[in-house]
Amino acid sequence: MTKLSDTQLVILSAAAQRDDRNVLPLPGSLRGGAAAKVVGALLSRGLIAETATDSQTKADAALNRIWRNDEDDRAILLHITNAGLAAIGVEPVSGDSAPTGADEAPSAEYLQDAPAEANPEPKARTLRAGTKQALLIEMLRAKGGATIDEIVAETGWQPHTVRGAFAGALKKKLGLEVKSEKVENRGRVYSLPSD
Repeated sequence: MTKLSDTQLVILSAAAQRDDRNVLPLPGSLRGGAAAKVVGALLSRGLIAETATDSQTKADAALNRIWRNDEDDRAILLHITNAGLAAIGVEPVSGDSAPTGADEAPSAEYLQDAPAEANPEPKARTLRAGTKQALLIEMLRAKGGATIDEIVAETGWQPHTVRGAFAGALKKKLGLEVKSEKVENRGRVYSLPSD
């Protein structure tokens, strides 16, 4: 599985939830050299790609929808690739990595009206079978749930990684609420309601 920083995960997850798969806008705290470094790392790994448009719209930090302009002043957008979707456990919807119409720049109306969403609604995601995240969910949905030690033994993760997956991947990204209870002779047991 691809190793990603928290910032890279946030960027890719947000892009996967957007209909146009645009990586922008980046998180509000990520600007300047830090933004260039993170985007450069994602580009070099093929998790995102630059898409040139025919539009002469200038990159504007205030709007944060166009990454840069090329030598012909065409707007360059950033889109998540199929490899980027796979890295966060989301199956691509179609065979191409850029959305339909990726050669077109966003309309001026879209750029002006694009709100900075504080908490976008989570979109339905398709989990890849055979991933550690899928195994984690399966273990938590099994009758009797699972302890941290049992999950560690099955996934090879460290205990703090398991707890982080509960709060990050499951709760924040997938909207699943992990329940816990103390069970005699077993310790703290975690579970998810089955579908």
